[in-house]
Amino acid sequence: MDTCAESEKRDCKHGRSENGCEDCKVRLFSVCGALEPSELNELDRISQVRNFPARTMLFDQGALAGSVFNVTEGIVRLYKSLPDGRRQIVGFALPGDFLGLALMDRYGVAAEAVTPVKVCRFARSAFLLYVDGKPHLLRRLHEFAGHELSLAQDQMLLLGRKTAEEKVAAFLLNLQARYGRIGASSVTVPLPMSRQDIADYLGLTIETVSRSLTQLERRGVIALPNARQVQILDTAALTKLAS
Repeated sequence: MDTCAESEKRDCKHGRSENGCEDCKVRLFSVCGALEPSELNELDRISQVRNFPARTMLFDQGALAGSVFNVTEGIVRLYKSLPDGRRQIVGFALPGDFLGLALMDRYGVAAEAVTPVKVCRFARSAFLLYVDGKPHLLRRLHEFAGHELSLAQDQMLLLGRKTAEEKVAAFLLNLQARYGRIGASSVTVPLPMSRQDIADYLGLTIETVSRSLTQLERRGVIALPNARQVQILDTAALTKLAS
């Protein structure tokens, strides 16, 4: 992790605003939401703000896991590279999500910015030492780990048992629910990822994803005002299809 010059350490905010973590827009629904305001100064001292342009890597699969990341802005795709050169997207990280917390020496997936991404980055050793002294933060981390496990189980079901339209319907509802969880609940759901990203996540071809979206639009279940948004017009029908 980068450090400040000795003469700048007192005033350095590592790229944050004047009030540091207190000004963070995602703090309340992130892991950090478990912390009291008085505990945030210490977190400030071990964190560093980093910006990643779209299509740049936060970390690569198999690289030494030296840092953990709290996404504060933007979308990150998480994927595994397969032996035959293909990729399997295993998830999309939204603001408030923590990355790199698995108890392994190396990252099990690659993380790439879909949109411009802003993160708080922590040296993994410093963050784990910080967590050791905060049992309430550890409980919060366990809650997030349970949520991630639930998402992984949903992904297994998507890949194994559903038709193409059912997969797409479930993906849209899940994404809407995740945006709602971070305070962005709306019938209009952003789709910053490409159709190829969605296909690689759902185990489909890009043609099948596009065809499924078009069919749902023709039946009045959704509307596609542009390539980066979907409007859910009939939640009941979409839920029935995804069930």
